[in-house]
Amino acid sequence: MISFHSEIPFEISAAEQTSSWLSSIISQEGYNEGEVSIVFCDDEYLHKLNVEFLDHDTLTDVISFDYSIGKEIHGEIFISIERVRENANEFSQTFEAELSRVMAHGMLHYCGYKDKSTTDAATMRSKEEFYLQQRVD
Repeated sequence: MISFHSEIPFEISAAEQTSSWLSSIISQEGYNEGEVSIVFCDDEYLHKLNVEFLDHDTLTDVISFDYSIGKEIHGEIFISIERVRENANEFSQTFEAELSRVMAHGMLHYCGYKDKSTTDAATMRSKEEFYLQQRVD
């Protein structure tokens, strides 16, 4: 089950459709859906998690904590709405498209995709684009 939570005044639109779309990413990648929480927050909240748990003193748009068991996906995805808004402007995207991208990004990490090397990042971006094309609200 995919659930949405917020640490700030924010509510995702089309929550049911978004949940179904994210579930389809999991199944198309050959995994089973367990419990996944997506938490919307601000830069300050996500920065604190980044420093505390990853020892990175930088701002980021998304952090995924993976608690998966074998092929069953479990985890928490934290998303800074402030970063998503800024990135949408910077990359000339709508807020909704950029938010979908970071949610897909978090889910793809659970499915084994990495993004630290140039090659891995290109593969991740290709997968994001593939799944963004499937998104229908």
